[in-house]
Amino acid sequence: MFLKRKTEGSVICASCGTLVGVNDDRCYNCGRRNPGLWGYAPALRSLGQDLGFVPLVMGATIVLYALALLMSRGDMQMMTLAPSGTILYLLGASGAAPVFQEGRWWTLLTAGWLHAGILHIFFNVLWIRQLGPAVAEVYGPARMVIIYTFSNIVGFALSSIAGELLWWMPIPFLRGAQITVGASAAIFGLLGAAVYYGRRSGNRQASQVGLQYALIMGIFGLLFQGVDNYAHLGGFLGGYLTSKVLDPLKPERVDHMVIAACCLLATLVAIIASVVTALPQLL
Repeated sequence: MFLKRKTEGSVICASCGTLVGVNDDRCYNCGRRNPGLWGYAPALRSLGQDLGFVPLVMGATIVLYALALLMSRGDMQMMTLAPSGTILYLLGASGAAPVFQEGRWWTLLTAGWLHAGILHIFFNVLWIRQLGPAVAEVYGPARMVIIYTFSNIVGFALSSIAGELLWWMPIPFLRGAQITVGASAAIFGLLGAAVYYGRRSGNRQASQVGLQYALIMGIFGLLFQGVDNYAHLGGFLGGYLTSKVLDPLKPERVDHMVIAACCLLATLVAIIASVVTALPQLL
């Protein structure tokens, strides 16, 4: 069987391919925690260090973006290849309008998988490809999924609350968002995870790099319109606090894998719920 578990003897480290004991806490060669993945390493090693989550995010966001473009038809903005706001709403855009006016609270899960233009998705996919494997290396693949998911939730929750309460602010970037999408909340969450790991482990380089990237991207968001700064701030805080709870210096546990699977399942159910509940309003 593909998922048959090995309970004794040696297995191949899921990261570097070195022979390790199936119950070893750390690989003596590359330092990866829990290198045997509870005995499932032989079956899961082919998926990569992140157990295939980064390719899953990249592939799913690209597929959803292409689907949004196809569904937009004449309403698509050709210059930026931006799907229509109606279609993004249908697929699960978040913000003050969907969450508070329509009661679509589950869009806090779905909005991070949608994008509003070709440059938007291009740069976000690049960031996910860069940061995802690095965070999976120090936290483990399951905890990386948890951090990614909760960063999305906190980021879009803060943006939606700001959009509901601060819509009257004279400065645009202080108003929050009425409708918002994008993986940048989760990306900032991965940066927050890197910063916490650096501080927890004493690795100043990790924390400095994470802060530098977050500050640069934050300043960029203040200078240009259309950037959801509250989602960025909330995502960073969500990633940092979730990382603190998970503690990267402790081994990854089986229940982390279960929680990660629940995160992915909940996101899938939320996307389905978005389409099912929005269709009657759009037909």
